[in-house]
Amino acid sequence: MPSHNGRGFMYLLHPTPELWTHVVPHRTQILYVADISYIITYIDLKPGSVVLESGTGSGSFSHSLARTIAPNGHLYTFEFHEERAKAVKKEFGEHGLSDLITVECRDVCKDGFGITNIVHAVFLDLPAPWEAISAAKEAFKQNRIGKICCFSPCIEQVQRTCASLNENGFVEIKMYECLIREHDVKTIPVYTVSDAVNKIKVQQDKKRKRKDQNEQDDDNSSKSKQDPPNLYVTKTPNETKGHTSYLTFATFLPVLDDE
Repeated sequence: MPSHNGRGFMYLLHPTPELWTHVVPHRTQILYVADISYIITYIDLKPGSVVLESGTGSGSFSHSLARTIAPNGHLYTFEFHEERAKAVKKEFGEHGLSDLITVECRDVCKDGFGITNIVHAVFLDLPAPWEAISAAKEAFKQNRIGKICCFSPCIEQVQRTCASLNENGFVEIKMYECLIREHDVKTIPVYTVSDAVNKIKVQQDKKRKRKDQNEQDDDNSSKSKQDPPNLYVTKTPNETKGHTSYLTFATFLPVLDDE
């Protein structure tokens, strides 16, 4: 798109959750792509899934959830802070997500979610997620397997969350940490032992020969040799930085009839 004075131009990018994550107003700490992609994959979301989220915050993760479950899924998201709930609800409307997302201001740790037997997956980004586990259990569809993820910065939170998940009958309780580690990839020549020996001999011969013509002949003969094959190698930094949070996952088992 050219500028109005014709001296420049700009690229118009199609809006995506990833772009919104980079520019979202930070009312709270947000989730980034590494954690977002891992969570969505692990809790098995797809178009048509019904998801419960508590701790809407700035809405970064909510946008990715909405894209994943569209066009006929639904996200129920809960935020304790009234002003944040109003702000994020307004943004969802401006981005055309009102039909996919229901926002409610609610203290789920005290009052629960108010929904039962509906959702396929639950995501909790709360200071005390263990206080909402029992309510989340009621929200799951009782006749099918469901997945839950708890996002906690501190390992002490993980310990209490795991204990609550176990007490409420969840299985396959696992914790992961997503860290981004860069790999410096380059190519190096692969020399055999005979190549190394010949190279040493050539260097020794050059030291003994003083005439320009002999040195030129040696150079020409070495250039005619075939280059050794290259090998791809990689190196990683000694330290990997970037801890964001611990991801605790568990599986909800369907309730079996007594018949």
